[in-house]
Amino acid sequence: MKKRRLVMRTIILLVLCLAVGYTLYANLTKDNKVKVAKGQKAPDFILTDMQGKKHRLSDYKGQGVFLNFWGTWCKPCEKEMPYINNQYNQFKNKGVQVIAVNIAETELAVNDFAERHKLDFPIVIDKDKEVMNAYGINPLPATFLIDKNGIVVEYYTGQLTEQKIREFMERIKP
Repeated sequence: MKKRRLVMRTIILLVLCLAVGYTLYANLTKDNKVKVAKGQKAPDFILTDMQGKKHRLSDYKGQGVFLNFWGTWCKPCEKEMPYINNQYNQFKNKGVQVIAVNIAETELAVNDFAERHKLDFPIVIDKDKEVMNAYGINPLPATFLIDKNGIVVEYYTGQLTEQKIREFMERIKP
């Protein structure tokens, strides 16, 4: 009886040790997301907007790009969207473009959100999270400022104020 109990305890201990070892191994070797750093060329991508138009980042060369990653469920994202829209309307004829990248939501949810907030700028959906992963996005909202040469000049995570958005757009205005 004691021998059987000893064997069972040993097996349980081995299983626990294996689980802890696997957890440590998985956490230490997982693919760490590295966001695109200031001074680096912004990774190119092609995503389709709500009207079916394809947007390739490299097509905006010569213009500043305010690249914003967001979700409809994200309250800070929702709060900054009207500010982004206001500043987009001020800067779109001055060489600054906005691309709002929604992270893997349905077209219905994104369209409802855009209509409710009367958004004018291009909204694209990153259905497979490929662009999100290329830029190392976590958490939302996240904004990259890209200059006329396609170089990242700033990365900001968190909710933006209208004043901050205006300052950012001035920085990337060609």
